[in-house]
Amino acid sequence: MRVHAKRAVALAAGLLSPAVVVADWTMNMTPGVTGTSNQIFSLHMTILWICVAIGVVVFGVMFWSIFAHRKSQGAKPANFHENTVVEILWTIIPFAILVAMAIPATATLVEMYDTTESEVDIKVTGYQWRWQYEYINEDFGYFSSLSTPRDQIENRQAKGENYLLEVDNPLVIPVGKKVRFLLTANDVIHSWWVPEFGVKKDAIPGFINETWTRVDEPGIYRGQCTELCGKDHGFMPVVVEAVPEEEYNAWVAEQREAAEKERQLTQKDWTLEELMARGEKAYATACAACHQADGSGAPPAFPALKGSPIATGDMTAHIDIVVNGKSGTAMQAFGNQLSEVDLAAVITYERNAWGNNTGDMVTPKEIFDYKNQQ
Repeated sequence: MRVHAKRAVALAAGLLSPAVVVADWTMNMTPGVTGTSNQIFSLHMTILWICVAIGVVVFGVMFWSIFAHRKSQGAKPANFHENTVVEILWTIIPFAILVAMAIPATATLVEMYDTTESEVDIKVTGYQWRWQYEYINEDFGYFSSLSTPRDQIENRQAKGENYLLEVDNPLVIPVGKKVRFLLTANDVIHSWWVPEFGVKKDAIPGFINETWTRVDEPGIYRGQCTELCGKDHGFMPVVVEAVPEEEYNAWVAEQREAAEKERQLTQKDWTLEELMARGEKAYATACAACHQADGSGAPPAFPALKGSPIATGDMTAHIDIVVNGKSGTAMQAFGNQLSEVDLAAVITYERNAWGNNTGDMVTPKEIFDYKNQQ
């Protein structure tokens, strides 16, 4: 009896637990934090209630007809054909409904596509599998990559609150300013989506798509790439931090100063230890997703770098494949993705990590000269 009782309790818990979960679900859109997202929500609710009214009328007439003219009450089916009045009505009424729905929808679409008079312009480029943000009028830019630890992804550690929705460098924008996004991609089609902004736009290689937003409330807003873009599609989050204008201006000044210092680092005399330390970080951000943190790769698409002829052989060939990529393969060109310092550091790291131990060191000046010779 005890066994049966335990089974009954377990069954009851299993049947009740979905109900608890369902209670946390929401079946509707949310308004968001921008004028556009609120317009989309209002349009959605308007169309929803129009559809509800149509459903009530149509099904109401249908059920009334079935009930009032049932055979048991002696109703006789009418025999008629081609009622002109009915045909005119069922043409005019749906047409009027569609026009009534099209007016607010068109107004919302016109507003969504109006990217004029922007106050901040940001170019967004999709890469496998991260985003590059370039502040067009500020002369700086950076990459934004997933920062969720691999231990969480591989279930060796408890998952954090923002699992797979956290990055190392969020996009920073000012509150109350119209921000225009110019979207493109370097390799395959991506899609930049932040639901609370009401913004979702494809990033297509060779094309520039435009969209915009104006955030009304400071905060951190999260989204994802919503176009299937390869094996790490699910590891390509979007994080936007909206801050007050004063804070944004101070941040821009810091970024411009940091970009200038980065350019000056090309002339610095680097040691092997410094390049290895920086290269390890650059490798984890730009290379580990494909070639693995331990250099073992994921053959055949992503060959191992540990003991590889590329990483232990001719240095010029190694520089060339990192800078220019390899046509016909998944190896991207990192010449425009990484700075000369990071390129030198990651190549140095690959030539000396995982037991490669070539002792070779590539300097940022060598990378700079190599790129200028091409």
